[in-house]
Amino acid sequence: MARPLPPLSALRPFEAAARLESFSRAAAELHLTHGAVSHQVRALEEYLGAPLFARHGKRVALTAQGRAFAERVRRALADIAEAAAEARATKHERLLTVSVLPSFASRWLMPRLVRFMDAHPDIDVNIAATAALADFAGGEADVGIRMGKGPWPPLVCERFLDDEYFPVASPKLARSAKEPRDLLRMRIIRDDRDDRDYWPAWFAAAGVPFEGAVERGPGFNDATFSMQAAARGEGIALARRSIIGDDIERGVLKRLFKVSVPSNESYWFVCSRASANAPKVLAFRDWVKAELASGERAGRKNSRQKF
Repeated sequence: MARPLPPLSALRPFEAAARLESFSRAAAELHLTHGAVSHQVRALEEYLGAPLFARHGKRVALTAQGRAFAERVRRALADIAEAAAEARATKHERLLTVSVLPSFASRWLMPRLVRFMDAHPDIDVNIAATAALADFAGGEADVGIRMGKGPWPPLVCERFLDDEYFPVASPKLARSAKEPRDLLRMRIIRDDRDDRDYWPAWFAAAGVPFEGAVERGPGFNDATFSMQAAARGEGIALARRSIIGDDIERGVLKRLFKVSVPSNESYWFVCSRASANAPKVLAFRDWVKAELASGERAGRKNSRQKF
């Protein structure tokens, strides 16, 4: 006779809340409301007859029973995800779905992707350009290129690229920026990821006193649009080295000053344990690394020629 199971719909919200130790962050990750996560956890606690979290106002912490249960649930969900991935493997053997940020997709990946397709004609590539986190267990993607602090267990995560920020502008607008402090009176293009953290950090690195938020120019939710607005002369933008492409070499954008600040986030390859050693995933990972290495060699060569 089969053993009775707890409410299965509550297991994912519980696992996320246990891993993040926050109902709010679990709700955001699963695209649920805070109340829905809290309700599911309460239902699980009622079924088990034991508290899984100690609640202190808005803060929660796992109890000893909750921590032990979370470890078992996490392993079980990972096993289910792995089994599901293996069951789908035959059907999707040729198709490689890559989840990637729109900015990285449009400004780094897409201009180079034809080389991957030429080298691997047996692999059909599908690019899912989105800022949303891919559901690897649900089969939304085989591999993701994610920018963040990582890693994100139980996924297999490999950091492959660090980044840095520096200001850029159209050549015409760049003539007005003689020194870093000139940027304080110029229109600043805002980026949801960049303006709050990296503009103050850049001004500090440049030795320029800075107070207040950067709010003078247009704001965008994706760096691709920030780069396009800067190229049109609409203001100064912070560029990530990873996605500046050849805009500087072609004269579309001009880098302002030699000061840069490192990103506190990196690019990561992310995939499920079941697909980590799939030939198509390994082929794509190795190709991206080779492209990056080739770009670094070209950059060093150009630097020697210029200086």
